[in-house]
Amino acid sequence: MLLTTSDTIEGKRIARTLGIVKGNTIRAKHIGKDIVAGLRNIVGGEIKEYTEMLNDSREEALSRMVEDANKLGADAIVTVRFTTSSVIGGAAELLAYGTAVKLR
Repeated sequence: MLLTTSDTIEGKRIARTLGIVKGNTIRAKHIGKDIVAGLRNIVGGEIKEYTEMLNDSREEALSRMVEDANKLGADAIVTVRFTTSSVIGGAAELLAYGTAVKLR
């Protein structure tokens, strides 16, 4: 499955637009890692626990989006975007979405 953030794929022609596809996940760190992250917030620097959580979330959301596109028989997903939102304290949703297409 080809994925791109642009609305075209170089060297390919979009034959048909199949529709919007999406994948999401909601993740939270356990209390121990949340405490460590809170302490890092005080002293500064990268909060690696949250970086790891968001990386894992992006991969899961992409995987679910590709699964959604496969159900439609897509060859590619164009205009791929990500968005995040806080759901409850300590938990965040990551959504990946794009347009599923058939290529010629």
